[in-house]
Amino acid sequence: MLSAVSSSFSRMDATPVRAPGLSAPTAAATTAAAPEQSFAAAMAEVVQDATRSLKGAETTSIQGINGQGSTQAVVDAVMGAERTLQTAVALRDKVVSAYLELSRMSI
Repeated sequence: MLSAVSSSFSRMDATPVRAPGLSAPTAAATTAAAPEQSFAAAMAEVVQDATRSLKGAETTSIQGINGQGSTQAVVDAVMGAERTLQTAVALRDKVVSAYLELSRMSI
């Protein structure tokens, strides 16, 4: 599922979104602030972090099964992976809901 989400975000437009009515930041403010990141790049980073978290939990669980890790570490890793998965599912649901809302708009 995460790879499908990641590949769909790579097709999105990579231009940053600006709020209407706001002027673009000056060159001095741009160099002082963090570099702009597109929505697709931000979402791809979130997916990569989620994948790393799930793989880390899997590794910790396997170590626990083999007797190389503590029970507390296994429980912490599994609970963290569960939170990550719940967040990914909630994010997916919001994206699908937003897409359906946009598709219902009349042009």
